[in-house]
Amino acid sequence: MSSKETRKQSYFAKLIERLDKYPKLIIVGIDNVGSNHMQNIRKNLRGKAVLLMGKNTMIRKAIKGHLNQNPQLESLLPHIRGNVGFVFTTGDLNEIRDLLIKEKISAPAKAGAIAPCDVTVQAGSTGLDPSQTSFMQALNIATKINKGQVEIINPVALIKKDQKVGQSEATLLQKLNINPFSYGLVPLVVYDAGFCFAPNILDLKDDDILSKFLFGVQKLAALSLGAGVPTLAALPHYIASAYSNLLALSLVTDYTFDRAEKLKQLLSDPEALAAAQAAAASSTTTSSAPAATEASSAPTKAAEPAPEEKKEEEEDEEGGFGDLFG
Repeated sequence: MSSKETRKQSYFAKLIERLDKYPKLIIVGIDNVGSNHMQNIRKNLRGKAVLLMGKNTMIRKAIKGHLNQNPQLESLLPHIRGNVGFVFTTGDLNEIRDLLIKEKISAPAKAGAIAPCDVTVQAGSTGLDPSQTSFMQALNIATKINKGQVEIINPVALIKKDQKVGQSEATLLQKLNINPFSYGLVPLVVYDAGFCFAPNILDLKDDDILSKFLFGVQKLAALSLGAGVPTLAALPHYIASAYSNLLALSLVTDYTFDRAEKLKQLLSDPEALAAAQAAAASSTTTSSAPAATEASSAPTKAAEPAPEEKKEEEEDEEGGFGDLFG
């Protein structure tokens, strides 16, 4: 009893030490992982991460006893169920997760096991002699004899994911020398600085997070403008709208300010306005060579003088300078 108690205390100390030392960890499922395979995984993780197994009751007891010093560990408790272990690291979680996924070995389908994936037997020659035809018929697999061998006519969806493997299916796969499953440490939950999340969250890049954040800001701004409730997200739009109204008011009255004065000077000089419009058009649109040739070959016509002042005022009233604020 004393030796058993000593081992428990040693395990508690080891677990608490690693929980304090490593701010990040991955909870992994270890079903169908043999001892030799586990040793290879430990070897490949050396220098990058530390693997620790243990009974769930002991892990929960150790964490609960350490909550006073580190309350964030409480988020781990709901995920400690089943045949799981901890992979502690201070490095890149993506790298460790990818390394764990790669460390898998193929395995045959055993009767009674839960299939981790769909299994489909492809059409073609099986290498079996004609005496196996009755076995295929028992599984409702259409076959024919070709060159003294049993040939499967159509692909067969033999096993569905998460279904129990039957004895007939396991025997058939064994006869065909097919090892359809692969086993290894399966990342289940990622823990980082007190937060637990699914491993697929690690696939998100900074650009993905930024785009989702901007999408949310746009939706919030649209809702704010539609409901008439000011928010920080809608504040730039309020300022841009107010500036456009102030600019339009300045153009039709004697009131002026610095930016409006520059615009008034531009509108009062037709040549400068035409040059500015041409520069803007050339920077935003690109005309193709055939279109340019067709335009140059068309007969030239005298352009009718357009009422510039009226056109300019209409452009300003419709918010032609809204692009300044994006």
